[in-house]
Amino acid sequence: MKEKTVVIEIDEQGNSSLDLEGFQGRGCTEVARDFRANDSAVNVRNKREFYLQTATARAQQERQ
Repeated sequence: MKEKTVVIEIDEQGNSSLDLEGFQGRGCTEVARDFRANDSAVNVRNKREFYLQTATARAQQERQ
C-alpha cells in the first residue's frame, strides 16, 4: 500500500494550507473535507493524482 502523508502549514498571518500526498480521486476530496470541517476553502488546486482514479474508473467502465 502506498504511503499517505498529510502536510498542514500555518503561516504567521494564520493562513493555512493542506497538502495531501499519496491520495487519489475521491479519497483526496474526502480527507480534505474532514480536515476543513466547517471552514471554507478559498483556493483549491487539485494535483495530477486527483484525476488518476477518475481516468482508471472511466477505463473500467469502458471495458464493461
